[in-house]
Amino acid sequence: MQNPVQWGVLGAANFARRFMAPAIHAAEGARLAGLATSSPAKAEPFQAFCPDLTVYDSYDALLADPQIDAVYVPLPNHLHVEWSLKALDAGKHVLCEKPMTMQASEFDALIAKRDKTGLLAAEAYMIAHHPQWQFAKKLIADGAIGKLIHVTGVFTYDNRADTGNIRNRPETGGGGLRDIGVYTIGSARFVTGEEPVEVRSTIRWENDVDVFTETNARFPGFTYSTYVSTRMHPHQAMEFHGEGGVIRLTAPFNARVFDVAQVELHRPGLEVQITRFPGDDQYILQVEAFGRSVREGATYPCPLEFSRGTQAMIDQAFEVAVSL
Repeated sequence: MQNPVQWGVLGAANFARRFMAPAIHAAEGARLAGLATSSPAKAEPFQAFCPDLTVYDSYDALLADPQIDAVYVPLPNHLHVEWSLKALDAGKHVLCEKPMTMQASEFDALIAKRDKTGLLAAEAYMIAHHPQWQFAKKLIADGAIGKLIHVTGVFTYDNRADTGNIRNRPETGGGGLRDIGVYTIGSARFVTGEEPVEVRSTIRWENDVDVFTETNARFPGFTYSTYVSTRMHPHQAMEFHGEGGVIRLTAPFNARVFDVAQVELHRPGLEVQITRFPGDDQYILQVEAFGRSVREGATYPCPLEFSRGTQAMIDQAFEVAVSL
């Protein structure tokens, strides 16, 4: 068996502590080896489940360690490109939280650096690794609902009380469209393989941060309508409505946290076939897919080019937005 990928984490972010670091620790073919943080107190929760973790007092110190093969970047959005490029320059593979960039054009430097170094660089778009989405994609491809006519979706939560949160700060690339719009937009692109030909949007702003966005689009084969918000009761769902049925995902983005992942296939005669995925952890699956690509050369399911396309649609939504 090949040696596991030695992972380092840049920063003791809450999301890294709750989800990604435990996933790296649990994933087959991976080892959580290092954490870069200048705060011993922030390192303690990581060391609680990974006692042999090496703690570095700076990001540069972790990147300088030849024992680290890959880094996970959970930093605030506006720092993603800078530290992803630095990690690639240091010879490390990179898995960076979404949105990996603030503008689609910033992906060009990342793609060029990836190609030059021969290293793997990817956005942490974990849902592409979940079997519920691979199942939904296959259902569409197999014609399970006939011709696809319309896609609808919603993803909301309420963080208005957390005023210091980076998602509520414009200088750190906050806002709902970048944080969760990547899911409603990217999932439609992932399942259908199509790109939008027209985008319209309506945005409500607070303190220069988008807190509600409704996006409507026309794709070559279907129309699209979704909304995301950081000021509404938590809810999420995606529906693919065809001439002969409907595919509905009831916990499409936070499987096992929001609810059990399941795909409903609504067929003629009010028949509903439900396929559940109760045990799959999309974060572990993402790390394992990354490791197979690094160690075995397997094709990575979510390359930078795909992520660039999602960011391009987000850019369009911002550019054409009508303010509420």
